[in-house]
Amino acid sequence: MALGKKVKHKTKKLIDSKHMLKGITLASFLESTIVPIPLEAVMVPLMQARRESLWKIALMATVGCVIGAIFGYALGYYLFDLVGQWAIDTFFSQDQFDSVKQQMKSQGFWFVMTLGIAPIPFQVAMLAAGATQYSLPLFLLATVIARALRYFGLAAVVYYAGDKAEQLIKRYKMKAVIAITLVIVLLWWLSNILT
Repeated sequence: MALGKKVKHKTKKLIDSKHMLKGITLASFLESTIVPIPLEAVMVPLMQARRESLWKIALMATVGCVIGAIFGYALGYYLFDLVGQWAIDTFFSQDQFDSVKQQMKSQGFWFVMTLGIAPIPFQVAMLAAGATQYSLPLFLLATVIARALRYFGLAAVVYYAGDKAEQLIKRYKMKAVIAITLVIVLLWWLSNILT
């Protein structure tokens, strides 16, 4: 079965499930840790079908991602020597990770915020934060803000656009991501000037 058909089939099962909120939390955890499929492919149809739970879906997706972020941070913090090289080889290159690690040391909060919104694997930020022993509270705050913007933003689009939400998101997703990322980068730049 093709990947797109599998996602649609799983989404249909999740829509009809009484365990829908637990399912989206688990899906968010998996997406933030090991499954490289954007959660939006499941969330938008789910939100459209279950509008009465729209904000709960966004909240549980955020919670799942934060739990996944803690897991990824712990891997980087405690097990980087053991599994870090495998993760680097599997998800990115050594040069990419070295660059991320340097950014983490100098601009961790803004770096996590940017990666939490941009369509870049978030595993990079989690492992780098743990490996560099970046402040866990700041890491979690940046993660919550970035992922809440992403998931509650989707919920807001579904709330206001209804059945047209999926079309709007497909059409304007990259523009919205770029605009939000630019705002985060601008705030990052301003924070450097003011400090």
